[in-house]
Amino acid sequence: MTPSQFQIFSAFRDDFRTYCDSLNQKYGALLSPLQIAARLKNTPEYPLETPVVYNTALDELTEQSEIRLIVIGDNPGKDEQRSSNRKYLVGQSGKIAAGFFAKNPEFQTDFRKNAIILNKTPIHTAKTNHLKYLLKNGGKIIQKIISESQIYMAEKTARLHSDLCEAAGQDEITPELWLVGYAELKGKGLFLEYRDELKKSYGESQSWEKVFVFQHFSMNRFSIDLKDFMKNHAGFGILAAVHELGHLHKREIFG
Repeated sequence: MTPSQFQIFSAFRDDFRTYCDSLNQKYGALLSPLQIAARLKNTPEYPLETPVVYNTALDELTEQSEIRLIVIGDNPGKDEQRSSNRKYLVGQSGKIAAGFFAKNPEFQTDFRKNAIILNKTPIHTAKTNHLKYLLKNGGKIIQKIISESQIYMAEKTARLHSDLCEAAGQDEITPELWLVGYAELKGKGLFLEYRDELKKSYGESQSWEKVFVFQHFSMNRFSIDLKDFMKNHAGFGILAAVHELGHLHKREIFG
């Protein structure tokens, strides 16, 4: 990162850490029993350790880090909230994502070194659809927290991406933003507030052109979708195919 980019990133990181700490202190006692109840529906038991998860992998990035991607997942799962982790996309989905980039050197991306990994909300549930349980059973306070956390993450992420692109030197990398998990961004999905705030927050920024939307990495949906796209679009190399597919889904979600 350029010195200006690192200053922008550091300010974002500090604000995000403080925000997660504040949510844990204010609402952790309200969230925990709901998260446990949701888990008991269909998930093997595991220790609930962090109701609201800050991604500590951000603390490992330095001014020398070469950031090529900002990757947006859904919300922290059971592996991400463990006190020994507290990092995003470290479960099976993250392993699939890391494997994709390792197998495709054209992207020049190490998923653990060259990507800023964020979520649409830092509120933990074992499975993303368990957020529906929290929304249904948590009352107005929990509903407000989930809503406001999406708006916070969308606004801060759009600003981070735009500012990093603008602060890049003439020969520096301008990172792309990959928004994965598009099923919950349409219809009656869980993350409509994130979707709408994200578009609003970019405004007229040219960095919006570097935003792409994809299926989630989980269950190999990203790779299956990409493979099908390439099968129907002969002649596309993988870089061009990913960008074209990402623009296609972006139009589906944002118009």
